[in-house]
Amino acid sequence: MSDKKYIVSGDGLPKWSNPISHAVVVNNMCFVSGQLSVNVDGEYVSGSALDEGKLAFSNFFAALKNADFEKEDIVFIDIAFDDLANLPEINTLFMSLFPEGKRPVRTIYQAQALPFGGKIKITGTAVKDLD
Repeated sequence: MSDKKYIVSGDGLPKWSNPISHAVVVNNMCFVSGQLSVNVDGEYVSGSALDEGKLAFSNFFAALKNADFEKEDIVFIDIAFDDLANLPEINTLFMSLFPEGKRPVRTIYQAQALPFGGKIKITGTAVKDLD
């Protein structure tokens, strides 16, 4: 396999005001940076933890799509909350996005503060099979 590394950009990704990348691909792995409840113009969209989680996951999946990865390639999800009391809502969302037997490894934790005063931030890794 030839070594490849590139920064992911493309359609449907929020415009960042910070010096970070949405994702980086290295060979058959895609590392997605912390996705928030931010619209394509880079503006924070406040809402319930469930609403913010839906938009953050949408941004996460958009980064994967622009990297030519699929939801099924996700092996690890890291979720930071502003309040772990929101975990039941996010568990329901997580189960709807990832059916039993196809769920990636997941870590969760409560952060003291998240960017924009948000309620959730989602980071993760996807790996394509080597054929």
